[in-house]
Amino acid sequence: NCQENFKIYSGLNLPRPDTNSEAATKRLYYLRDPTYLKWSEWRIVRLRELWELWDVTMRNIKPESRFIPNGFPDRIVTGELSDIFFTDHQARRGLVAPYDNGRRAKELRATMGMKPLGGIFSIGTEEEYRWKDSVQNEAEIKIWVSECLANNMRPWWVKFGGIVYDKRWLPVVEDIYQFAFENEVYLRNTAPIANVAMVYSEQTNRRYGGEIWQEDFKQHADGMYHALIEARMPFEMVNDRLLDAEHLEPFQLLILPNIAALSDDQCAQLKAFTERGGSILATFETSLYDEKGVRRNDFGLSDVLGVSTSGKVEGPMKNSYLRLKADSDGKFHPVLEGLEDAYRMINGIHRVEVTPNTLFPSPITLIPTYPDLPMEHVYPRQPETDTRELYLRENGKSRIAYIPWDIDRAFWKILTVDHGQLLGNVIRWALNEQPVVEVDGVGVVDVTAWTQENSMTVHLVNLTNPMMLKGPFRELIPVGKQKVSVKLPAKVTVKSAKLLKAGTSVNYTINDDVLEAVVPSILDHEVVAIDF
Repeated sequence: NCQENFKIYSGLNLPRPDTNSEAATKRLYYLRDPTYLKWSEWRIVRLRELWELWDVTMRNIKPESRFIPNGFPDRIVTGELSDIFFTDHQARRGLVAPYDNGRRAKELRATMGMKPLGGIFSIGTEEEYRWKDSVQNEAEIKIWVSECLANNMRPWWVKFGGIVYDKRWLPVVEDIYQFAFENEVYLRNTAPIANVAMVYSEQTNRRYGGEIWQEDFKQHADGMYHALIEARMPFEMVNDRLLDAEHLEPFQLLILPNIAALSDDQCAQLKAFTERGGSILATFETSLYDEKGVRRNDFGLSDVLGVSTSGKVEGPMKNSYLRLKADSDGKFHPVLEGLEDAYRMINGIHRVEVTPNTLFPSPITLIPTYPDLPMEHVYPRQPETDTRELYLRENGKSRIAYIPWDIDRAFWKILTVDHGQLLGNVIRWALNEQPVVEVDGVGVVDVTAWTQENSMTVHLVNLTNPMMLKGPFRELIPVGKQKVSVKLPAKVTVKSAKLLKAGTSVNYTINDDVLEAVVPSILDHEVVAIDF
């Protein structure tokens, strides 16, 4: 049946890749083979046809019923056809961070808007060996579900089989649902509060790769997401096929972590965003390829970024550095805050060679690769160059930051503090306005903010744990006081503020429409609720 349908659609036979090939060869086949590319296109069309067929058939029997697939052809189709969707992301496995549950919600919300999302969570272990009668410990379940609630998903627990061998999960799930029941009015969100968005691209995932510097390309997004978490920046996600003015209207800053494959129309939409006063942070090969994965002669966003390239990429670079320096007046650019005494820091692994098309400041320049062995040869051959490694432009309210090297992917691979600090600084500079929520304190805290009918909430999920990047959590480790500053909506009067997890009111002050309160501590999850 599939062979016949594909033949009717394309006039071709189904692709038959060599399953014995190396992974890199397979990737090139998936990117370049015209039959496979036509199959990839047909697959989405066919799955959409089946979804619509089954959904219409069910609605004809029972109008209020819906068909929901386990998975999705792509997120645009999911957003169009779903009235409700369930993220079958039951628990983490391997090197998955606990905030990945919230990330899945953000990606789906980018195409579904505020349609309801169910966050399916398993009480058991989700590793590859399929222990379906296992039970996770309390700390791991709670932190996974905290990310669910903090990102506007409704928790749906799942257990395989009806026999309860291990009862330890029962009071944990009871506590989760009791909290949701008691605070439901504060979980009925009407809209997220964020002026920053990170773009994600199914198009780039499908069409980009094959070169050595493009390996592990998904880690660009991983590193940028982690940097935003560490910067405690409330943010949403935007699908790169929804870059129209309506979808971008809530945001002042768009972050493009190596969104390499962009069409001419998508580039025009991003340029129009900057012309309306929006800001952009882009990295590495963003816009160097079209929507089919064909490399352009120059960046599609060259006029926005203010630089051009021949497409040459240097790397992998060993023992290369970045020179950090003050301007001619001895002042350091805001992107170097906290790094003023560093003098230099490590570079990334690959960099695109670019030529500036306009004037730029030079807070960060290149120290090229030099030998790392033998010891007597370890000294820079060029201690100073004029080659910028960060390009910063301003045009009214719009600010453009372009980083020509793989800072986001390198940050994910190495997690050096300097890369995280620099990314956070560049994000704050490019935003060019006060974040809607600022949280000062120790630890790693994921911050999200929401409006409800008569209130707003700030969720604080405590990810501070030695098992954050390789679970499961052994225990929940509390962090101390956090100062929360919230920019209030116009023309509202605050009636009260409370901490939902602690079950107490909280003292606050308001100055220039900014509410400030102190959260004494966070164990797993705290919610600051502000009633109007």
